[in-house]
Amino acid sequence: MSRSKQKKEENNPFHTEYGIVSNSIYILKKIKQYDPLLLFLLLIGMIANSLMQYLWSFIGKFVIDIVQAQANTPEKDIRPLLHLVIATTLIELVFMLVNTVANNKMWYNMIHVRMHIISERVEKALSMNYQMLEQPKILDMHQKATTATGGNDNGVEGLMHSVYDFGVQFLLMLVTVTAVAALDLRMILVLAVLSTFQYLFFRYTVKKDRKKVWDKLAPTWRKINYMNQLTQNFSYAKDIHLFHMKHWLTKKHHDILMEKQEKMLYSRNLWIYNSIFAHGISMLSQACVYGVLIFCVIDRNLSIGNFTLYLGLSTTFSSALTQFLNSMGSFKERSMQVDDFRSFMDLKTEDDPDCIPVPKAETYVFEFKDVSYRYEGAETYALRHLDLTLEAGKKLAVVGLNGAGKTTFIKLLLRLYDVTEGAILLNGTDIRKFKRKEYYQLFSPVFQNVEIFAFPMSENVSMKRPETTDRTLAEACLVRAGMKEKLENLPDGADTQLLKVLYDNGVDLSGGEKQKLALARALYKDAPIIVLDEPTAALDALAEYDLYRNFNDLIGNKSAVYISHRLSSTRFCDSIAMFKEGEMIEYGSHEELLNAKGAYADMFEIQAQYYKDEEAVTVG
Repeated sequence: MSRSKQKKEENNPFHTEYGIVSNSIYILKKIKQYDPLLLFLLLIGMIANSLMQYLWSFIGKFVIDIVQAQANTPEKDIRPLLHLVIATTLIELVFMLVNTVANNKMWYNMIHVRMHIISERVEKALSMNYQMLEQPKILDMHQKATTATGGNDNGVEGLMHSVYDFGVQFLLMLVTVTAVAALDLRMILVLAVLSTFQYLFFRYTVKKDRKKVWDKLAPTWRKINYMNQLTQNFSYAKDIHLFHMKHWLTKKHHDILMEKQEKMLYSRNLWIYNSIFAHGISMLSQACVYGVLIFCVIDRNLSIGNFTLYLGLSTTFSSALTQFLNSMGSFKERSMQVDDFRSFMDLKTEDDPDCIPVPKAETYVFEFKDVSYRYEGAETYALRHLDLTLEAGKKLAVVGLNGAGKTTFIKLLLRLYDVTEGAILLNGTDIRKFKRKEYYQLFSPVFQNVEIFAFPMSENVSMKRPETTDRTLAEACLVRAGMKEKLENLPDGADTQLLKVLYDNGVDLSGGEKQKLALARALYKDAPIIVLDEPTAALDALAEYDLYRNFNDLIGNKSAVYISHRLSSTRFCDSIAMFKEGEMIEYGSHEELLNAKGAYADMFEIQAQYYKDEEAVTVG
C-alpha cells in the first residue's frame, strides 16, 4: 500500500493504518529476514493441512461405491476395499507426519522471528529522543507496540498464524467450491450468504471490542505496570512502610484493576453474543445442505456414495468459508495491532540526513540566542527569552529556587529537548544541525537522581559494555571521586556487582556513595563540558560546597555548569546566572551580584546565615 493511501488516526497523528495486504507483506519480509525456513514450512503446512481435511470425503465415497458394487456381485472380493484402506492410511500418515512436523517447527520458528522483532522494538525505544518519552501519546504507542509483540496470538506473531490459516482455508475452498458448484450452484450461494452474515456480525464484534475495550485499555495497562513496579521496587519500600501506605496503594491498585475488569467483562459479553449467533448460522447452514442433498437423492437419483462425498465437501466448504471470513476478522484485528507496532517503529528517532558531525575543536563556546521553551500541553513557558554565553574553560553556576527553569536550561543545553523558540549555537552553528549522538559526546553529566544499574561497579562507571570498559581507568576514577575506602572493603573491588536484582550477592550503595559513583562516571567520560544538575541535593549546604570545590579541582580547565538552588557552590565559579520563574534575572560574578544587592544578594544573605549556623554546630 502506498504511503499516500495510508490513513492517520484523528486523535493520534503518529498512528498509521497500513491495511492487511501491506502488513502481511511486512511480516513475510520479517520472516524472510530472520528465518527463511519458516516460509517453506508455511507452504508445506498449508498444502498438507488442506489435503487432510477433504481427503476423507473422497475416500468415504470410494468405500461406499466399492461396498455397493460388491453387494451386487456374486463373488465377494474385499481386495479392492483393502487396497483402498491401506493406500488411504499410508497417504493419511504421510500428510499427518508432514503436518505435525511443519506445525511444531512453525510454532518454534514463529516465536524465533517474534523475539527478533521484540529486539527491534526495544532498540527503537532505547533510541527515542528524551523529549518524546514525556508525551502520553508516545507512551501509549509504546504500550500498544509491546502488546503487539507480547504473545503468540497477538500482533506480529498472530499475523503469521493468520497468513497460514488464510492459505489453508483458501486451498480448501478452491477444491470444495468447484465440486459443490457442479452439484448445485445455488447451494454455494446460500452457504456464502449465511457465512457472510456470520462474518459481518463477527466484524461488528471485533470493531466494538477494539474501540470500547482494547484501545481504552492502553492507559490502564500502563497504570497497572506502574503500580506493579511501585509495589515491587525495593527503593519505594521505606516510604511505603514508614508512611503506612499499604492500604492506600492497595486501594489505588484495586481501582485500576477494576477499570480493567469492567472492560474485560464487556469484552466477554460481546463474544458470548457472537458465539450464539455463529452457532445459529451453523445450524441453518447444515439444514440447507441436508435439504439440497435429500432433494438430489429423490429427484436426481444421487447415489449414496456421491451423497456422502457432497455432504463432506459441502460441510468442509461451509466450515472453510466461515473460518475464512472469521479469520479475515481476526486477520484485520491482528493487522491493526501490527499497525500499532509499525507506527511506533516509524516514529522519527534518527537525525535528519542533512545533520553534520560535530567539528573537532580545542574549545567549545555555547550561545543561547533568545531561547524560549514550553513543555507540550503547557500553557506557559518554562524558559523565556534567554540570552547567555558559556565560554570555553569557564565555570558557570546556575542558581534559583525550585521551578525557576534551571533543569530546563540544562536539558536544552544537553539537547534532551529542542528549543521552542530561538536557537542554541555551538561555535556559531545551531546545535540542531549536528548529529545528536556526536553532540552528546561533548558532555559529562551528573544528574540529581543517580541511577545505578545491576552491573559491576566498573561498568556503572564506564557506562559501556564489558569488552570496551577500561577497568583500570574506572577504578582510578572511583578513587579520585572519593571511593577508595569503599573499594578496599568490597570483596571484588571494582568488579563487584551492584544491586540485588540480577545477583544475590549484589551490593547496594548509600546515597553519598551513589553521588561519588556519578562523579566517577563524569571523570571517566572525560568530555570537554561537565554538567552537574543538583547531584548533591540530599546533602547539607556545607557538604555540598566541599564536594563541588573538590570536584572543581578534579576537572581542571574544563568548561563546567553547576546547577543548584543553594548558593554554596557559586564562589569558585567564574560567573553566575540567577533564574526566577523561567527567566534569567541576574548575571555576573559572585562579587558583582552581591554588590548589585538584588535577588541573588538577598538569597545569599538568607542562606549565609544557615551556613554560619552549620559552622557553629560543627565547632560546638
